[in-house]
Amino acid sequence: MDRRQFLRSTAISSAALAVLSGEPQAKAAASERVRVGMVGAGGRALSLCSTFSSNPNVEIVAVADLDPARLARGLEEITKRQGRTPRSEKDFRRLVDDRTIDALCVGTPDHWHAIPTILGCLAGKDVYVEKPDSHNIVEGQRMVAAMKRHKRVVQMGSQHRSTTRLQSALEFIRTGALGRVTVAKAWESSKQGSIGRPEDTAPPEGIDYDFWLGSAPLRPFNPRRFHGHWRWFFDYGTGDLGNDGVHRLDMAVAALNAASETQGDGPIGLPVKIHSAGGKWYFDDMQEFPDTLQVSYEYSGAHPKLLTYEMRVWAPYGMDLESEGSAIYGDKGYMIIGNSRWRAFGPGGQLLREEKGDSHEAPHVQDFIDCIKSRQKPYCDLETVGHPASVLCHTGNISARLGRQIVMDPVTETFPNDPAANALRMRPEYRKPWTLPEV
Repeated sequence: MDRRQFLRSTAISSAALAVLSGEPQAKAAASERVRVGMVGAGGRALSLCSTFSSNPNVEIVAVADLDPARLARGLEEITKRQGRTPRSEKDFRRLVDDRTIDALCVGTPDHWHAIPTILGCLAGKDVYVEKPDSHNIVEGQRMVAAMKRHKRVVQMGSQHRSTTRLQSALEFIRTGALGRVTVAKAWESSKQGSIGRPEDTAPPEGIDYDFWLGSAPLRPFNPRRFHGHWRWFFDYGTGDLGNDGVHRLDMAVAALNAASETQGDGPIGLPVKIHSAGGKWYFDDMQEFPDTLQVSYEYSGAHPKLLTYEMRVWAPYGMDLESEGSAIYGDKGYMIIGNSRWRAFGPGGQLLREEKGDSHEAPHVQDFIDCIKSRQKPYCDLETVGHPASVLCHTGNISARLGRQIVMDPVTETFPNDPAANALRMRPEYRKPWTLPEV
Protein backbone atom coordinates (compact mmCIF):
# COMPACT_ATOMS: atom_id res chain seq x y z
CA MET A 1 0.00 0.00 0.00
CA ASP A 2 1.56 3.34 -1.03
CA ARG A 3 1.70 6.44 1.18
CA ARG A 4 -1.33 8.08 -0.46
CA GLN A 5 -3.43 4.95 0.04
CA PHE A 6 -2.24 4.61 3.65
CA LEU A 7 -3.17 8.20 4.51
CA ARG A 8 -6.56 7.86 2.82
CA SER A 9 -7.23 4.54 4.55
CA THR A 10 -6.34 6.00 7.96
CA ALA A 11 -8.60 9.00 7.42
CA ILE A 12 -11.53 7.00 6.14
CA SER A 13 -11.27 4.47 8.98
CA SER A 14 -11.58 7.32 11.47
CA ALA A 15 -14.58 8.64 9.55
CA ALA A 16 -16.28 5.24 9.68
CA LEU A 17 -15.82 5.03 13.45
CA ALA A 18 -17.33 8.48 13.84
CA VAL A 19 -20.44 7.49 11.89
CA LEU A 20 -20.87 4.15 13.62
CA SER A 21 -20.70 5.80 17.04
CA GLY A 22 -23.94 7.61 16.26
CA GLU A 23 -22.79 10.69 18.13
CA PRO A 24 -22.78 14.19 16.59
CA GLN A 25 -19.27 15.05 15.45
CA ALA A 26 -17.50 18.38 15.86
CA LYS A 27 -17.69 20.15 12.54
CA ALA A 28 -14.77 21.69 10.71
CA ALA A 29 -14.80 25.44 10.24
CA ALA A 30 -17.62 26.53 7.97
CA SER A 31 -15.17 27.77 5.36
CA GLU A 32 -13.60 24.31 5.17
CA ARG A 33 -16.80 22.26 4.90
CA VAL A 34 -18.09 20.89 1.61
CA ARG A 35 -21.65 22.12 1.11
CA VAL A 36 -23.76 19.20 -0.11
CA GLY A 37 -27.24 18.89 -1.57
CA MET A 38 -28.95 15.50 -1.13
CA VAL A 39 -31.11 14.28 -4.04
CA GLY A 40 -33.32 11.72 -2.35
CA ALA A 41 -34.09 11.10 1.33
CA GLY A 42 -35.52 7.58 1.57
CA GLY A 43 -34.28 4.03 1.14
CA ARG A 44 -30.60 4.01 0.21
CA ALA A 45 -30.61 7.80 0.23
CA LEU A 46 -31.59 7.85 3.93
CA SER A 47 -28.40 5.98 4.80
CA LEU A 48 -26.42 8.48 2.73
CA CYS A 49 -28.15 11.36 4.53
CA SER A 50 -26.93 9.86 7.80
CA THR A 51 -23.38 9.27 6.60
CA PHE A 52 -22.86 12.62 4.88
CA SER A 53 -24.32 14.58 7.80
CA SER A 54 -22.06 12.68 10.22
CA ASN A 55 -18.95 13.73 8.34
CA PRO A 56 -17.30 16.71 10.12
CA ASN A 57 -16.13 18.11 6.77
CA VAL A 58 -19.65 18.24 5.32
CA GLU A 59 -22.60 20.58 5.71
CA ILE A 60 -25.84 19.35 4.16
CA VAL A 61 -27.60 22.54 3.17
CA ALA A 62 -30.58 21.18 1.20
CA VAL A 63 -32.50 17.96 0.57
CA ALA A 64 -34.85 17.22 -2.32
CA ASP A 65 -37.42 14.41 -2.36
CA LEU A 66 -40.83 13.92 -3.98
CA ASP A 67 -42.25 12.04 -0.99
CA PRO A 68 -43.11 14.35 1.95
CA ALA A 69 -42.86 11.48 4.45
CA ARG A 70 -39.42 10.42 3.28
CA LEU A 71 -38.29 14.02 3.13
CA ALA A 72 -39.32 14.56 6.76
CA ARG A 73 -37.47 11.42 7.86
CA GLY A 74 -34.32 12.49 6.03
CA LEU A 75 -34.43 15.97 7.54
CA GLU A 76 -34.85 14.49 11.00
CA GLU A 77 -31.83 12.22 10.54
CA ILE A 78 -29.65 15.03 9.23
CA THR A 79 -30.68 17.46 11.96
CA LYS A 80 -29.92 14.87 14.63
CA ARG A 81 -26.40 14.36 13.31
CA GLN A 82 -25.29 17.79 12.14
CA GLY A 83 -27.29 19.91 14.58
CA ARG A 84 -28.88 22.08 11.90
CA THR A 85 -31.89 21.48 9.68
CA PRO A 86 -31.24 21.89 5.94
CA ARG A 87 -33.85 23.44 3.71
CA SER A 88 -36.21 21.10 1.92
CA GLU A 89 -37.19 21.02 -1.74
CA LYS A 90 -39.37 18.88 -3.94
CA ASP A 91 -37.51 19.61 -7.18
CA PHE A 92 -33.83 18.62 -7.26
CA ARG A 93 -33.18 21.32 -9.87
CA ARG A 94 -33.35 23.90 -7.08
CA LEU A 95 -30.22 22.24 -5.68
CA VAL A 96 -28.52 22.21 -9.07
CA ASP A 97 -29.20 25.94 -9.47
CA ASP A 98 -27.93 26.82 -5.99
CA ARG A 99 -24.44 28.22 -6.56
CA THR A 100 -23.56 27.87 -2.88
CA ILE A 101 -23.77 24.06 -3.12
CA ASP A 102 -20.45 22.37 -3.92
CA ALA A 103 -21.59 18.80 -4.45
CA LEU A 104 -24.67 16.64 -4.99
CA CYS A 105 -25.38 13.21 -3.58
CA VAL A 106 -27.79 11.32 -5.85
CA GLY A 107 -29.50 8.46 -4.01
CA THR A 108 -32.52 8.05 -6.27
CA PRO A 109 -33.87 5.03 -8.20
CA ASP A 110 -31.69 4.03 -11.16
CA HIS A 111 -33.78 5.87 -13.76
CA TRP A 112 -33.08 9.13 -11.90
CA HIS A 113 -29.27 8.79 -11.69
CA ALA A 114 -28.17 10.28 -15.00
CA ILE A 115 -30.10 13.54 -15.31
CA PRO A 116 -29.24 15.00 -11.85
CA THR A 117 -25.61 13.89 -12.23
CA ILE A 118 -25.21 15.44 -15.66
CA LEU A 119 -26.96 18.66 -14.67
CA GLY A 120 -24.81 18.81 -11.54
CA CYS A 121 -21.62 18.49 -13.60
CA LEU A 122 -22.85 21.14 -16.04
CA ALA A 123 -23.44 23.44 -13.05
CA GLY A 124 -19.89 22.91 -11.78
CA LYS A 125 -20.74 20.55 -8.93
CA ASP A 126 -19.03 17.33 -7.93
CA VAL A 127 -21.32 14.32 -7.59
CA TYR A 128 -21.66 11.18 -5.50
CA VAL A 129 -24.10 8.92 -7.38
CA GLU A 130 -25.45 5.58 -6.22
CA LYS A 131 -24.76 2.37 -8.11
CA PRO A 132 -25.18 1.41 -10.86
CA ASP A 133 -24.18 4.70 -12.46
CA SER A 134 -27.19 4.78 -14.75
CA HIS A 135 -30.29 3.10 -16.12
CA ASN A 136 -28.53 2.17 -19.37
CA ILE A 137 -25.19 2.35 -21.20
CA VAL A 138 -25.76 5.61 -23.09
CA GLU A 139 -26.77 7.44 -19.93
CA GLY A 140 -23.55 6.32 -18.26
CA GLN A 141 -21.49 7.44 -21.24
CA ARG A 142 -23.16 10.85 -21.15
CA MET A 143 -22.42 11.12 -17.42
CA VAL A 144 -18.74 10.35 -18.01
CA ALA A 145 -18.62 12.92 -20.82
CA ALA A 146 -20.13 15.60 -18.55
CA MET A 147 -17.68 14.74 -15.77
CA LYS A 148 -14.66 14.93 -18.08
CA ARG A 149 -15.68 18.06 -19.95
CA HIS A 150 -16.37 20.01 -16.78
CA LYS A 151 -13.50 18.48 -14.79
CA ARG A 152 -15.71 17.19 -12.00
CA VAL A 153 -15.10 14.58 -9.30
CA VAL A 154 -17.77 11.87 -9.58
CA GLN A 155 -17.78 8.93 -7.17
CA MET A 156 -20.12 5.97 -7.74
CA GLY A 157 -21.49 4.41 -4.58
CA SER A 158 -19.77 1.02 -4.78
CA GLN A 159 -18.46 1.53 -1.25
CA HIS A 160 -16.40 -1.67 -1.08
CA ARG A 161 -13.72 0.05 -3.15
CA SER A 162 -12.81 2.37 -0.27
CA THR A 163 -12.70 -0.22 2.53
CA THR A 164 -9.42 -1.27 4.12
CA ARG A 165 -10.81 -4.82 3.69
CA LEU A 166 -10.72 -4.66 -0.12
CA GLN A 167 -7.54 -2.58 -0.21
CA SER A 168 -5.69 -5.19 1.88
CA ALA A 169 -7.02 -7.95 -0.38
CA LEU A 170 -5.65 -6.19 -3.44
CA GLU A 171 -2.33 -5.66 -1.68
CA PHE A 172 -2.09 -9.41 -1.02
CA ILE A 173 -2.96 -10.23 -4.64
CA ARG A 174 -0.17 -7.93 -5.82
CA THR A 175 2.39 -10.07 -3.96
CA GLY A 176 1.81 -12.73 -6.61
CA ALA A 177 1.02 -15.36 -3.98
CA LEU A 178 -1.93 -16.69 -6.01
CA GLY A 179 0.21 -17.29 -9.09
CA ARG A 180 -1.08 -16.67 -12.60
CA VAL A 181 -4.75 -15.65 -12.45
CA THR A 182 -7.09 -16.03 -15.42
CA VAL A 183 -10.54 -16.58 -13.87
CA ALA A 184 -12.76 -14.62 -11.49
CA LYS A 185 -16.27 -15.16 -10.18
CA ALA A 186 -19.02 -13.12 -8.51
CA TRP A 187 -22.28 -14.33 -7.01
CA GLU A 188 -25.53 -13.52 -5.22
CA SER A 189 -27.43 -16.24 -3.39
CA SER A 190 -29.19 -14.41 -0.57
CA LYS A 191 -32.86 -15.29 -0.43
CA GLN A 192 -35.44 -12.70 -1.44
CA GLY A 193 -39.21 -12.93 -1.62
CA SER A 194 -41.95 -12.66 -4.19
CA ILE A 195 -43.36 -9.19 -4.86
CA GLY A 196 -46.76 -10.59 -5.83
CA ARG A 197 -49.21 -9.09 -8.33
CA PRO A 198 -51.14 -6.29 -6.62
CA GLU A 199 -53.68 -4.25 -8.54
CA ASP A 200 -52.98 -0.75 -9.81
CA THR A 201 -54.11 2.01 -7.45
CA ALA A 202 -54.07 5.77 -7.13
CA PRO A 203 -50.68 7.26 -6.14
CA PRO A 204 -50.22 7.99 -2.42
CA GLU A 205 -51.44 11.39 -1.28
CA GLY A 206 -48.86 14.12 -1.72
CA ILE A 207 -46.79 12.25 -4.32
CA ASP A 208 -46.12 13.87 -7.70
CA TYR A 209 -46.18 10.56 -9.54
CA ASP A 210 -45.61 12.12 -12.96
CA PHE A 211 -42.39 13.70 -11.67
CA TRP A 212 -41.33 10.40 -10.08
CA LEU A 213 -41.72 8.62 -13.43
CA GLY A 214 -39.51 11.22 -15.08
CA SER A 215 -38.24 10.01 -18.44
CA ALA A 216 -39.91 6.59 -18.01
CA PRO A 217 -43.14 5.77 -19.87
CA LEU A 218 -46.41 6.92 -18.33
CA ARG A 219 -48.10 3.96 -16.64
CA PRO A 220 -50.82 3.56 -14.00
CA PHE A 221 -49.49 3.66 -10.45
CA ASN A 222 -48.75 0.30 -8.87
CA PRO A 223 -47.26 -0.07 -5.36
CA ARG A 224 -44.74 -2.63 -6.64
CA ARG A 225 -43.42 -0.18 -9.23
CA PHE A 226 -42.73 2.36 -6.51
CA HIS A 227 -40.70 2.48 -3.28
CA GLY A 228 -38.67 -0.61 -2.53
CA HIS A 229 -39.56 -2.63 -5.62
CA TRP A 230 -38.96 -0.35 -8.63
CA ARG A 231 -35.62 -2.06 -9.32
CA TRP A 232 -37.37 -5.19 -10.67
CA PHE A 233 -38.90 -3.34 -13.64
CA PHE A 234 -37.25 -2.47 -16.95
CA ASP A 235 -38.62 1.09 -16.87
CA TYR A 236 -36.78 2.11 -13.69
CA GLY A 237 -34.21 -0.43 -12.52
CA THR A 238 -31.49 -2.85 -13.55
CA GLY A 239 -32.61 -5.94 -11.61
CA ASP A 240 -30.52 -7.62 -8.97
CA LEU A 241 -27.57 -7.61 -11.35
CA GLY A 242 -27.48 -3.81 -11.00
CA ASN A 243 -28.67 -3.81 -7.39
CA ASP A 244 -26.29 -6.13 -5.54
CA GLY A 245 -24.45 -7.76 -8.44
CA VAL A 246 -22.63 -4.55 -9.31
CA HIS A 247 -20.80 -4.72 -5.95
CA ARG A 248 -19.69 -8.33 -6.41
CA LEU A 249 -18.69 -7.78 -10.05
CA ASP A 250 -16.75 -4.64 -9.16
CA MET A 251 -14.86 -6.46 -6.38
CA ALA A 252 -14.06 -9.31 -8.77
CA VAL A 253 -12.83 -6.86 -11.42
CA ALA A 254 -10.69 -5.02 -8.86
CA ALA A 255 -9.08 -8.33 -7.86
CA LEU A 256 -8.69 -9.48 -11.46
CA ASN A 257 -7.11 -6.16 -12.43
CA ALA A 258 -4.68 -6.32 -9.51
CA ALA A 259 -3.59 -9.81 -10.56
CA SER A 260 -3.47 -8.92 -14.25
CA GLU A 261 -1.27 -5.89 -13.69
CA THR A 262 1.01 -7.85 -11.32
CA GLN A 263 1.41 -10.46 -14.07
CA GLY A 264 2.35 -7.75 -16.57
CA ASP A 265 -0.86 -8.18 -18.57
CA GLY A 266 -2.13 -4.65 -17.94
CA PRO A 267 -5.73 -3.58 -17.16
CA ILE A 268 -8.42 -5.97 -18.39
CA GLY A 269 -10.73 -3.23 -19.72
CA LEU A 270 -14.24 -4.30 -20.75
CA PRO A 271 -15.24 -7.74 -22.04
CA VAL A 272 -15.85 -8.49 -25.71
CA LYS A 273 -18.27 -11.39 -25.34
CA ILE A 274 -21.16 -11.53 -22.87
CA HIS A 275 -23.53 -14.46 -22.53
CA SER A 276 -26.39 -14.65 -20.03
CA ALA A 277 -28.33 -17.82 -19.33
CA GLY A 278 -31.36 -18.03 -17.06
CA GLY A 279 -34.67 -16.34 -16.61
CA LYS A 280 -37.61 -15.79 -14.35
CA TRP A 281 -37.88 -19.41 -13.26
CA TYR A 282 -38.74 -19.30 -9.56
CA PHE A 283 -41.06 -16.44 -8.56
CA ASP A 284 -44.52 -16.12 -10.06
CA ASP A 285 -44.92 -12.37 -9.65
CA MET A 286 -44.57 -9.01 -11.42
CA GLN A 287 -40.77 -8.97 -11.54
CA GLU A 288 -39.44 -8.51 -15.07
CA PHE A 289 -35.75 -9.31 -14.49
CA PRO A 290 -34.39 -12.86 -14.03
CA ASP A 291 -34.38 -14.46 -10.60
CA THR A 292 -31.99 -17.16 -11.82
CA LEU A 293 -29.00 -16.09 -13.88
CA GLN A 294 -25.49 -17.00 -14.98
CA VAL A 295 -23.42 -14.54 -17.00
CA SER A 296 -20.04 -15.14 -18.66
CA TYR A 297 -17.81 -12.19 -19.53
CA GLU A 298 -14.89 -12.96 -21.84
CA TYR A 299 -11.97 -10.55 -22.02
CA SER A 300 -9.71 -10.55 -25.08
CA GLY A 301 -6.03 -9.71 -25.50
CA ALA A 302 -2.73 -11.54 -25.42
CA HIS A 303 -3.75 -13.10 -22.09
CA PRO A 304 -7.57 -13.55 -22.09
CA LYS A 305 -9.53 -13.54 -18.84
CA LEU A 306 -12.92 -14.94 -17.85
CA LEU A 307 -15.35 -13.47 -15.32
CA THR A 308 -18.56 -15.25 -14.37
CA TYR A 309 -21.56 -14.12 -12.33
CA GLU A 310 -24.19 -16.30 -10.68
CA MET A 311 -27.49 -15.15 -9.20
CA ARG A 312 -29.99 -17.25 -7.27
CA VAL A 313 -32.17 -14.84 -5.33
CA TRP A 314 -34.31 -17.71 -4.04
CA ALA A 315 -31.47 -19.67 -2.38
CA PRO A 316 -31.33 -19.79 1.46
CA TYR A 317 -27.59 -20.58 1.46
CA GLY A 318 -24.35 -19.13 0.16
CA MET A 319 -21.29 -20.24 -1.78
CA ASP A 320 -17.86 -20.72 -0.24
CA LEU A 321 -19.41 -19.65 3.09
CA GLU A 322 -20.47 -16.25 1.66
CA SER A 323 -24.07 -15.42 0.74
CA GLU A 324 -22.70 -12.92 -1.77
CA GLY A 325 -19.12 -12.49 -2.80
CA SER A 326 -16.31 -12.57 -5.33
CA ALA A 327 -13.36 -14.83 -6.00
CA ILE A 328 -10.26 -15.06 -8.18
CA TYR A 329 -8.40 -18.23 -9.08
CA GLY A 330 -4.70 -18.60 -9.81
CA ASP A 331 -2.41 -21.57 -10.43
CA LYS A 332 -0.96 -21.29 -6.90
CA GLY A 333 -4.05 -20.35 -4.90
CA TYR A 334 -7.34 -18.53 -4.81
CA MET A 335 -9.10 -15.81 -2.84
CA ILE A 336 -12.70 -15.47 -1.60
CA ILE A 337 -13.88 -11.90 -0.89
CA GLY A 338 -17.06 -11.46 1.15
CA ASN A 339 -18.76 -8.45 2.69
CA SER A 340 -16.91 -8.70 6.01
CA ARG A 341 -13.70 -10.61 5.25
CA TRP A 342 -11.41 -12.11 2.64
CA ARG A 343 -9.63 -15.43 2.73
CA ALA A 344 -6.73 -16.64 0.58
CA PHE A 345 -6.09 -20.37 0.14
CA GLY A 346 -3.17 -22.39 -1.20
CA PRO A 347 -3.15 -25.40 -3.56
CA GLY A 348 -4.16 -27.86 -0.85
CA GLY A 349 -6.89 -25.63 0.51
CA GLN A 350 -4.78 -24.39 3.41
CA LEU A 351 -5.63 -20.92 4.64
CA LEU A 352 -2.83 -18.55 3.65
CA ARG A 353 -4.27 -15.39 5.14
CA GLU A 354 -7.56 -13.89 6.34
CA GLU A 355 -8.50 -10.27 6.97
CA LYS A 356 -11.76 -8.91 8.34
CA GLY A 357 -13.54 -5.59 7.96
CA ASP A 358 -16.98 -4.11 7.36
CA SER A 359 -18.58 -2.59 4.26
CA HIS A 360 -19.83 0.69 5.72
CA GLU A 361 -19.99 3.59 3.27
CA ALA A 362 -18.36 6.16 5.58
CA PRO A 363 -14.86 5.60 4.13
CA HIS A 364 -16.29 5.94 0.62
CA VAL A 365 -17.94 9.25 1.48
CA GLN A 366 -14.73 10.46 3.12
CA ASP A 367 -12.77 9.52 0.00
CA PHE A 368 -15.21 11.57 -2.08
CA ILE A 369 -14.83 14.59 0.22
CA ASP A 370 -11.04 14.27 0.21
CA CYS A 371 -10.97 14.15 -3.58
CA ILE A 372 -13.22 17.21 -3.88
CA LYS A 373 -10.47 19.08 -2.07
CA SER A 374 -7.45 17.42 -3.72
CA ARG A 375 -9.02 17.00 -7.21
CA GLN A 376 -7.60 13.49 -7.35
CA LYS A 377 -9.63 10.56 -8.68
CA PRO A 378 -11.69 8.81 -6.00
CA TYR A 379 -11.53 5.05 -5.45
CA CYS A 380 -14.70 4.54 -7.50
CA ASP A 381 -14.07 7.20 -10.12
CA LEU A 382 -16.96 7.16 -12.57
CA GLU A 383 -14.91 6.95 -15.76
CA THR A 384 -12.36 4.31 -14.77
CA VAL A 385 -14.27 2.21 -12.21
CA GLY A 386 -17.96 3.07 -11.74
CA HIS A 387 -19.11 3.17 -15.34
CA PRO A 388 -17.20 0.02 -16.43
CA ALA A 389 -18.72 -1.90 -13.50
CA SER A 390 -22.17 -0.65 -14.51
CA VAL A 391 -21.59 -1.68 -18.14
CA LEU A 392 -21.13 -5.26 -16.91
CA CYS A 393 -24.62 -5.10 -15.41
CA HIS A 394 -26.17 -3.48 -18.46
CA THR A 395 -24.61 -5.94 -20.92
CA GLY A 396 -25.57 -8.90 -18.76
CA ASN A 397 -29.16 -7.67 -18.75
CA ILE A 398 -29.13 -7.03 -22.52
CA SER A 399 -27.90 -10.56 -23.19
CA ALA A 400 -30.56 -11.97 -20.84
CA ARG A 401 -33.34 -10.01 -22.55
CA LEU A 402 -32.19 -11.15 -25.99
CA GLY A 403 -31.61 -14.73 -24.85
CA ARG A 404 -28.22 -15.02 -26.58
CA GLN A 405 -24.58 -14.01 -26.57
CA ILE A 406 -23.70 -10.45 -27.52
CA VAL A 407 -20.36 -9.14 -28.81
CA MET A 408 -19.25 -5.69 -27.68
CA ASP A 409 -16.70 -3.22 -28.94
CA PRO A 410 -15.08 -2.36 -25.57
CA VAL A 411 -13.99 1.06 -26.82
CA THR A 412 -17.33 2.36 -28.10
CA GLU A 413 -19.51 0.15 -25.84
CA THR A 414 -21.61 -0.71 -28.89
CA PHE A 415 -22.53 -4.05 -30.47
CA PRO A 416 -21.29 -4.25 -34.08
CA ASN A 417 -23.86 -5.46 -36.60
CA ASP A 418 -26.39 -6.14 -33.85
CA PRO A 419 -29.28 -3.65 -34.06
CA ALA A 420 -31.34 -5.53 -31.45
CA ALA A 421 -28.60 -5.22 -28.83
CA ASN A 422 -27.81 -1.61 -29.77
CA ALA A 423 -31.50 -0.73 -29.35
CA LEU A 424 -31.18 -1.68 -25.66
CA ARG A 425 -28.23 0.64 -25.05
CA MET A 426 -30.70 3.36 -24.05
CA ARG A 427 -34.41 4.07 -23.75
CA PRO A 428 -36.34 4.05 -27.01
CA GLU A 429 -37.83 7.38 -25.94
CA TYR A 430 -37.33 9.87 -23.11
CA ARG A 431 -40.65 11.27 -21.94
CA LYS A 432 -40.61 15.05 -22.12
CA PRO A 433 -39.56 17.26 -20.50
CA TRP A 434 -37.04 14.77 -19.07
CA THR A 435 -34.73 14.32 -22.03
CA LEU A 436 -31.12 13.28 -21.53
CA PRO A 437 -29.06 16.51 -21.33
CA GLU A 438 -26.56 17.21 -24.08
CA VAL A 439 -22.96 17.66 -22.98
